[in-house]
Amino acid sequence: MKKIEAIIKPFKLDEVKDALHEMGVQGMTVTEVKGFGRQKGHIEVYRGTEFEVKFIPKIKIEIVVPDALAEKAIATIIEKAKTEKIGDGKIFVTTIEEVIRIRTGEKGDAAI
Repeated sequence: MKKIEAIIKPFKLDEVKDALHEMGVQGMTVTEVKGFGRQKGHIEVYRGTEFEVKFIPKIKIEIVVPDALAEKAIATIIEKAKTEKIGDGKIFVTTIEEVIRIRTGEKGDAAI
């Protein structure tokens, strides 16, 4: 099993979520996060005053999928989240040793 964490632009969330659901991903965790990468923030103007936004608002999606779905899920996220502009985000993939559903005690792929 693989855990896929994707940091994406907020306005891309629905598109990514719908595409992952269509391919069989049954659940995900979504968190509002802030951060910066190479862009190092930007300048905004509010009521005539300039100020520096050092941390850019992003969305973090976390999913766990069977190994067989991992590459397809990654490709789907890339396709749906890409704007080809700086700040599109990152995807992190880690191996999951075990998953256990608390309610039923199911383990492995059955617990996803």
